[in-house]
Amino acid sequence: MTKQEKSLTMTVLMTPDMANFSGNVHGGSLLKLLDQVAYACAAKYCKNYVVTAALDQVFFKQQVNVGELVTFYAHVNHVGRSSMEIGVKVVAEHLRTNEKRHTTSCYFTMVAMDENGKSVEVPRLLLETDIERKHYAAAEMRKKLRQESLEKSRALSIALSGDAF
Repeated sequence: MTKQEKSLTMTVLMTPDMANFSGNVHGGSLLKLLDQVAYACAAKYCKNYVVTAALDQVFFKQQVNVGELVTFYAHVNHVGRSSMEIGVKVVAEHLRTNEKRHTTSCYFTMVAMDENGKSVEVPRLLLETDIERKHYAAAEMRKKLRQESLEKSRALSIALSGDAF
């Protein structure tokens, strides 16, 4: 059996075209990069095309500045039949001072798809370390909360059907 590719690291220089009106990196620019990193991590893991099904708990803890190097640490935390939870941690580094700051964390649910747009089974996740087992358990809890939230949202939308938004 080959070793599972469960983690991926990507570093990107934050450039002026990513700035918002305040001169910091726009949250949307970070979200696009986060999605790309989660995609790459999930696709490498399952060796298949994937799509984003959900994005949970995006916490922008600190601003990211133009000119900083930003490193995205992605890891497969949980695997279902065709879905994978990818946790992503973002660390910004000031090049002159070498100061590093944890700026953002989030969790993506990615689903493996075949060429016809049907979900396909992904390899079972091998939990090899205590940290991986902790991440898996936390992901199980997030999955349960997502399902409960979705059910409540569906019930609410039925109760509000016909109203705007």
